[in-house]
Amino acid sequence: MKAYLNRRYLFSASHRLHNDTMSAEENRRTYGKCNNPHGHGHNYVLEVTVSGQVDPRTGMVCNLVELDGFVRSQVLERFDHQNLNLVKEFTEIVPTTENLCIVIYDILRRGFPQAHLEKVRIEETMKNSFEYGRIL
Repeated sequence: MKAYLNRRYLFSASHRLHNDTMSAEENRRTYGKCNNPHGHGHNYVLEVTVSGQVDPRTGMVCNLVELDGFVRSQVLERFDHQNLNLVKEFTEIVPTTENLCIVIYDILRRGFPQAHLEKVRIEETMKNSFEYGRIL
């Protein structure tokens, strides 16, 4: 048996959904108001799910202080209050929230060894949320 830990984080960022390989009209049809040349912003809720055995000594799946520190230094400091179009991870891909999930998942998967990363979930609005990883 293994236990799952879901941890939530908040950050704000802006983006413009635009693909340079598509025409202006195709971008407008595909991305609608999210193709606004001036961009728009979101207050994102990031949920990270990790799993593992509960350590009998600590009673935890992983050290929350270390998880929080890693997410803060590797994710929040990179994306919070940024224009995602200008962040290096999005120089060649459209900064959709789907792609943001994939990027964050890859950052966490490569760098946090204390627990198994199951998934990343990002709530973009009250109506939109996206998940990437092992969907439970």
